[in-house]
Amino acid sequence: MKRLASAILALLAAAPAAADVSVRFIEGAPKDRFVIASETGFCADAPITFTVDLAGSAGALIFDVTSDGAGVEVFQPFELTTGAGAVSGVTPVTDGDTSLAITVDSFPAMAEIAFTIDVDDTLGAREITVSNGEILGASLVVTSGDASYRGAFESGPMAVVDTPECAV
Repeated sequence: MKRLASAILALLAAAPAAADVSVRFIEGAPKDRFVIASETGFCADAPITFTVDLAGSAGALIFDVTSDGAGVEVFQPFELTTGAGAVSGVTPVTDGDTSLAITVDSFPAMAEIAFTIDVDDTLGAREITVSNGEILGASLVVTSGDASYRGAFESGPMAVVDTPECAV
């Protein structure tokens, strides 16, 4: 009986685990915030790039990072607020861009990367405020090596990326 219990535990320990990654958008004044997180981690043999892609959003959202350019009124540059030690690269963001990418070497369980920036909509009457409906259609793309996975904001301020299972 003891061997059977040990065998069952060994099988459970070797079972694949889902490695979903999420991004939350938090509307704020004067800074908006994005939080990329995973409870289980993301298994990868190569660096991982997280791309926040606003193209296709219902509000035609853009990043507003300077006083000159496509954004309106208040602007806020990109600022990494959580997880800076894990980040190995960030794409430069210019005013009016619709995407930005953050690269890490690994993303273990309970990891979190957060950043602030200003997001404006280009279709609404109040361009400096982004509603949950205006972010619909935006996405998070997770890329590692030749593999790429996408999750869209479908019903609110969160997108979940279904990534492949990995042995734990």
